[in-house]
Amino acid sequence: METTRKKWRWGVNRWIVLACIILGIFAVNIAAPVQPHIQVAAEKLIEEPLFNLGPLGDFYLVNTIPALLLVDLIILGMAWSVRRSVRKGDLVPRGLAGALEALIEILYNLTESSAGKWAKAIFPWFASIFLVVLIANLMKLIPGVETIGIIHHAEKDGHAIQSLGGIWYTLTPEKGDYTLTPFVRGLSTDLNFTVGLALVSVFMTQVIGVRAQGWRYFLKFFNVTTLFSRPFFGAIDFLVGLLETISELAKILSFSFRLFGNMFAGFVLIALVGTLLPVFIPSFVYLFEAFIAVIQAFVFGMLTMVFMAQATRGHGGESEHH
Repeated sequence: METTRKKWRWGVNRWIVLACIILGIFAVNIAAPVQPHIQVAAEKLIEEPLFNLGPLGDFYLVNTIPALLLVDLIILGMAWSVRRSVRKGDLVPRGLAGALEALIEILYNLTESSAGKWAKAIFPWFASIFLVVLIANLMKLIPGVETIGIIHHAEKDGHAIQSLGGIWYTLTPEKGDYTLTPFVRGLSTDLNFTVGLALVSVFMTQVIGVRAQGWRYFLKFFNVTTLFSRPFFGAIDFLVGLLETISELAKILSFSFRLFGNMFAGFVLIALVGTLLPVFIPSFVYLFEAFIAVIQAFVFGMLTMVFMAQATRGHGGESEHH
């Protein structure tokens, strides 16, 4: 009677994980991890300004600009992949095109359930913001991001350097006069990016509201229709409108600092854990940060979509124009 031997459920993967742990132990002893310099503002790659913006001051090449270009290139690459799959005439898209089709379908169904007939106008903004924020968040998990850059003299709390051959150097944990400015920094850890995205979201919400309700949309903020006919209730309506205006402006702060705060905290967490517990534990931190990256992208996009859908509705709950 032939007997079958029970296989280990993890297969060969357990040996790969074990080998990575052992290699990690050797790696941190050969090249000990160094805690990076942490600052809120994006670091300058070049000390000289690229050009002057007049009253706004000088414009510098900071390390979130290459990150923005990489995000754009990744999105263009995804679009090219989908276009190539469509031109092939595949009835069932495969690979990246298939995954994007499923994602777009989910996002559109969410938009249609909230915005109804205005789904086609709102969906492009929802999907675009979600994809941009998602890729910007996940990009900081790519090896080399925030770890490869230019070594220069530090103003304080510097490290010593060690030659790797040629023009390549690495920092060592010993105190010295050098620090690292990464070529690429996580885009969502730059407050300029999150504020800019928040301004686009809030501004386009007003545009969608005007398209749906016409100029009556602004009565939501400056309601004076009953101020003279019913002074008491008119004054209450006017004050409610002012509160709506403050609430609309507060969305900019909420959008900006929610995304920035979560992603910058993740950057600090990865830097500290990678220095203090460099073996095995960072894997769990990276997995957690990937989860946070997806959640924050979905929250930013979903709130934009919900606010736009609400802007299409008048006081009666329905949009007034087709």
